[in-house]
Amino acid sequence: QVQLVESGGGLVQAGASLRLSCTASGRPSSAYTIAWFRQAPGKEREFVAVIRRSNGSTDYADSVKGRFTIFRDNAMSTVYLQMNSLKAEDTAVYVCASRPTYSANYAPRTFSSWGQGTQVTVSS
Repeated sequence: QVQLVESGGGLVQAGASLRLSCTASGRPSSAYTIAWFRQAPGKEREFVAVIRRSNGSTDYADSVKGRFTIFRDNAMSTVYLQMNSLKAEDTAVYVCASRPTYSANYAPRTFSSWGQGTQVTVSS
C-alpha cells in the first residue's frame, strides 16, 4: 500500500503561481502512475494531470494544458504540480492518487491510493 501526502496549497490571487507536492511512502515503487485530481464544492472530482514511473510521460486535462506542469523526482517518491496563471475556476481541493498499473483511463475509480488533499483558493 502507498501512503500519499499533499502539501503546498494556499490562497493566491488570479495570475499567481503555486507548486503542490505529493510525497509517497510505504511502497512508493508500486506507484506506477501518480495523478492529480481536484474537486470544487458541488462538483465531481476531475482529473488534472498524470505522470508515469516508467518513462516520465505525462498527460493533462484540457483545462490546464499550457498552465500546469507535473513532474517528479528521480525516485518518484515526490511528484509536483506546478500551477501557473491560476484562475478563479482552479479553486478546489487538490488530491493526488496512485495506482500500480498503466492505463489511459483516468477515472478516479481506477486509482487505488489517495491522499487527503490540499486546498487551493484563487481570488479574482
